[in-house]
Amino acid sequence: MAEQKAKPAAKKVAVTKGVGKAAGKPKAAKAAPKKVAVKKAAAPAAKKKVPAQKAATARPVANKTAAQPTPEERYRMVQTAAYFIAERNGFGGCSADHWVAAELEIAGKLGQ
Repeated sequence: MAEQKAKPAAKKVAVTKGVGKAAGKPKAAKAAPKKVAVKKAAAPAAKKKVPAQKAATARPVANKTAAQPTPEERYRMVQTAAYFIAERNGFGGCSADHWVAAELEIAGKLGQ
């Protein structure tokens, strides 16, 4: 894909008619050049000084508006937790028990 370079904007040049002798007429008085009004940008207002805030204490806050995982993500979380539960038990016992324990663990962590 070839990149296209932006072309610089063409400068607009005002064409002025010269005032001079035309067909034997005397030279007319030159008109004063027109002044173009230029708006100046408003000066930025002085920034208000805000008093320093106290440092926030580091404490865990339960965010109840946190996005819930999708069903696929939740399934993967339970699957991983069930594996580690089975590993703690030496891969002995019933896999359904490990799965149920993992479901309860993940539900507790997600606040469900």
